[in-house]
Formats: sequence, C-alpha cells, structure tokens
Amino acid sequence: MRIVLASSEVVPFAKTGGLADVCGALPGEMEKLGHQIDVFMPHYRCANADQFDIETTDYKLEIPIGNHVEEGTLAAVRLPGCNVKLWLIGHNDYFDRDGLYGENGQDYQDNCERFTFFCRGVLEAIRLLDLRPDLIHTNDWQTSLIPALLKLEYHHNPLYENIKSLITVHNLAYQGSFDSGQMTVTGLDWRHFNWEQMEFFGRLNLLKTGLVFADAINTVSPTYAQEIQTPEQGCGLESILQHRAQDLCGILNGIDDRQWNPAIDELIAQQFDLNSWPAGKAACKTALQQQFRLHQDAGAPLIGIVGRLATQKGWSLILPVMRRWLEDENNRAQWAILGTGDPDYHAVLSSLQQRFPKRLALTLGFSNELAHQIEASSDMFVMPSEYEPCGLNQMYSMAYGTVPVVRKTGGLADTVIDASLETLGNETANGFTFEDFSVEALDQTLQRAARMYYQDKENWRGLVNRGMSRDWSWSASAKTYESLYAKLIG
Repeated sequence: MRIVLASSEVVPFAKTGGLADVCGALPGEMEKLGHQIDVFMPHYRCANADQFDIETTDYKLEIPIGNHVEEGTLAAVRLPGCNVKLWLIGHNDYFDRDGLYGENGQDYQDNCERFTFFCRGVLEAIRLLDLRPDLIHTNDWQTSLIPALLKLEYHHNPLYENIKSLITVHNLAYQGSFDSGQMTVTGLDWRHFNWEQMEFFGRLNLLKTGLVFADAINTVSPTYAQEIQTPEQGCGLESILQHRAQDLCGILNGIDDRQWNPAIDELIAQQFDLNSWPAGKAACKTALQQQFRLHQDAGAPLIGIVGRLATQKGWSLILPVMRRWLEDENNRAQWAILGTGDPDYHAVLSSLQQRFPKRLALTLGFSNELAHQIEASSDMFVMPSEYEPCGLNQMYSMAYGTVPVVRKTGGLADTVIDASLETLGNETANGFTFEDFSVEALDQTLQRAARMYYQDKENWRGLVNRGMSRDWSWSASAKTYESLYAKLIG
C-alpha cells in the first residue's frame, strides 16, 4: 500500500503531546510491514536545519487561501531509525514562530488560515511529488480539511478520485472551532456551512468537518471510541459519531521501544530488564533521591507523575491527596513530579515543595531525560485522568517496572488491570484502578497500592513482572492499522 500521513506534530521535529509520538513511530512500523509511506508536517521554526539534516527542494507550492494565493516551500528529512521521508511544508509567515498553535496561553488568531494552507499544501505536494497514495491518514483538527477537500474539490481529478481518507481523533476536546467568517479561508462553498457538514452552533468546526467527510474514523483506544459516543465525553459531537459508528473503531497506541526500554536506556542511572529490575530500579531510585536531596529511604514508596498540570489529568484529585500524605508524619511516601500547565497548580506545588523538600521533588517544565529517570526510579505512577483517549505514560511505567495507579477511563481502562483477589489469583493484574472521579477514590486506591508495596512483596513483584513482560511496542498496533488501511482501500 502507498500511504500519506499528515500531522501537525511528529517526534522529534515538533511535539506538544502524544499526537507527535504516534506520528513519529507508526510510519516506521508501517515501513517494516512492507508499505510505502510519506509523512507531511508544517515546517515550524523548531524543525531547523541546525538540529536536523533537512534538505531543501526546488518545489514551489501555490496555495489558494480565500481570494488570494500564498506560496510555500517543500523540504525533506528522514524519520529517525527508518527510511520514511518527512516532507516539511514551509511558509515563513505561518510557521516560523515560537509556538506550534499559540503563545503565552493564547491561540494564534490565524490558525484556521495556517492549517488550511497546510491541508491544501499536502494535496498539492502529492501531485508535485507524484506520490499516488491509496490512502491519506489525517490526524486531529489541524488536518481535518483534507477529507473534505478530497470529496468536494479534488474528486474530479483522476489523480485523487480513488484516494481514501482516514481521520484519527487523538483528543476530541480539541476541535478547531472558528468564527463563521473563516469559511471563506477554506475555499469551500458556503453551502457546506450547514449543521450536517461544517457548521457547529454557528461556528466553523474543522474536526466535525473531518468526521463527516472521512471514509473512516478511528481513535486511540477501544474504550475511548465507545466513550466519545456518549453525551458525557462526546464534546457535542456524539450524535455524529453515533451516526458513523459503523465507520468508527479504536486502535490502542503503542510506545517506541527504541526510546522507552530500560534495558538500553542511556538516560537512567542503571539499565535493567525483567530479570534485573529489583537492583536496577533501586539504583535509579537512589540516584533520583540524591539528585533532588530527598530522604535516602530505599524502602519508601516513590510516586511519580509526568505530564500536563491540567484538570483533565486529575490534578484536582492529586493535590488534596498529596497534601494529606505529605502532612502525615507517619507516611514515608515520596513524590517526583515533572510537568507544566495551570499557573494555579504551579503555585500550590511550589508551596508544597518548599514545605516538604525531603519528600517532594518538583520540576515545573519538561525534560525528556528527567521523564525517563522518573519512570525508572518510581515504584508507582499516578494517572487519575478525568478522561484519557489513550495515555502513554502508563505504558512507559509498566515497561519500566513501575506500577500504575489510574482512573478507569479510555486507554487507561484498556491497559491497566486492577489488582483484585480474582486478577491476582489468575495472574492478570498489572496495576490499580478506580472508577469514581473523586479525591476519596484516589486516596483509597493509593493506600491499597501502598499496603501491597509494604506488606505483600510477592504480589507486588507479580504486578511488576507482568507489566514488564507485555509487549507495549507499536508492532501489534501497526498491524491493526494495516488491516484498517487494507479494508478501506478494498
């Protein structure tokens, strides 16, 4: 099969979240399966020639935007570890900026124009490069115009008429909603600005557009595919998703085991595998405790958290529990936190760290190196998300012998099996889960995990061993995508 994948983020060239990880790993796996795949991304400032071996080309793009034409460029670079080519669509005014989507907490005002240019640029580049794909795999609202353009504008061209389209929803909450006047920017006829196609409560909604016009829809876990068809998690689009239920499926993300593998990880204090994890994780914990000047207590459970400091990630639950545990003089648990987000959470965490410097390690920001170190050194990893389309950190954690404590939602429900009497007995448990989005539910589940950590070493070792034994890599997920692609192409 010949595939084009379009994304606004691709690791390691540009990243704000899990979208980049997926679009950086899946193409290489598809290449291993024997398929030809080309990837497209905007040429942001962060994807610069000084850091990456980027080749310029002589190709020029002429893209209609509203009533004028904008010129663009094409550059190319190989994805790491494979031969897949990433094409970078350039336009200095649109993409040579500090942020991908905005700055200082504010979206760029011309985001509709920027990503309309990108979507049209992908389709024009396909012609210039003579790629002739069987399918275009789009991702989230930033590329959602592509299925509509294929159906409404490019269908008359023999080069495009047989191309199928797939849209992957990585997070339904981000929809690309714009003032109705931006409809002119897309270049599509105003007759499509209606409640069945591109309009959503008087506004242009690009994600809805993709959901309506794509030949198939998938999201990043089976449970999330069901959840987004409900009013609670459908973000207003549940009726469309219910209508297209036959074309909707969930495919669980994988992890890049070239980057996330404790046996070969050069970023951690001591490498380890399934057979050597007790000594390896102990060495990593000691190193982290020394680095952040925590109490040198090998027997204290270390609880790790890496990710956005946002309500969606369950921080309204984490903070009360953390404060309660830290203020309890008899509680030895230590916390290691890496993340950035809501300034209010920054302030509360900074205050707690000043009060409890020997039990709370805090880094407000992002560090890939520290993320690896926290995963390797922690005994437990907490993810009490309000919703979680897939989640990667729970998989990183289990690969690194860290037991996840999660709320049973989305991809967390699909990957973490609660340690109950039944699952411990049949040896399927690999973590701890709870259902109610409440402080008490999280507190009780963490206490349950701590009791096992202290008092039941045999079952704790079983949880760790089962988490590390499972193949969390992209290989299985890539084969599922391969089947979906083949079914679409027919």
